[in-house]
Amino acid sequence: MQRRTIFFVSDQTGVTAETMGHSLLTQFDGVAFRQVTLPFISTVEKAEEAVRRINSTGEAEGLRPIIFSTLVQEETRDIVKQANGLFLDFFAAFLDPLERELGVKSSRTPGRAHGMLDLGAYTLRIDATNFALANDDGAITRDYERADLILIGVSRSGKTPTCLYMALQYGVFAANFPLADEEFESGQLPPALMKNKHKLYGLTIASDRLQQIRSERRPNTKYASPGQVEYEVRSAEAMFRRFDIPFIDTTARSIEEIASHILDGTGVERRLRP
Repeated sequence: MQRRTIFFVSDQTGVTAETMGHSLLTQFDGVAFRQVTLPFISTVEKAEEAVRRINSTGEAEGLRPIIFSTLVQEETRDIVKQANGLFLDFFAAFLDPLERELGVKSSRTPGRAHGMLDLGAYTLRIDATNFALANDDGAITRDYERADLILIGVSRSGKTPTCLYMALQYGVFAANFPLADEEFESGQLPPALMKNKHKLYGLTIASDRLQQIRSERRPNTKYASPGQVEYEVRSAEAMFRRFDIPFIDTTARSIEEIASHILDGTGVERRLRP
């Protein structure tokens, strides 16, 4: 198998370079990528050190590294561009055509994508995240009036990470409630959920996958037993249908896919954009 080293180089956190670079790398099967992030390359000295590190890696491995760059400042970008590697500049690829189309010169300001220039948006992101944490796993139900969404499903079906992702990425106030034996035996949803039924969205998962996840967390317990897992999944899906609650199978979906599917299906507003 071919092995190549990837460098994500940025004058800020490197999140944009990582996200865009990862999207491209997933299209190449049969190649093992060693990924290295070089953030905060904001001075000439740091850019020169990044070049030394990239070149050293290429010499040691006998293959030139691949460099994904979101460097905004021309001075540092021109230095890193001289490294002995395949230099892929995300900002130059898109900013130059946009400048020509808009007839406006871009500011070339580092940190605009993930900084705190919009304090209101940053505060909303934090508030939504705190809400998701406070309303995780049914710990608190009195704040459901503030919720945009309430995810329900069996334990370990993906509720918590989906809520946190929607909060961080989109400023969505999402709570989650775990369905358990009490709900399955009574066949009823708790009053707090029924009162906010229009906000409910269900998550389900294949029984074999759920058993695997639970066995890693609590091996050799009833919680992870095949019988218990199958009973909970079957009962949860029956409740979704009985109460006409939309739901999604999370088995083969990423958190990003789950969140996008839910938001598109419910029409909940994305208050923020990544």
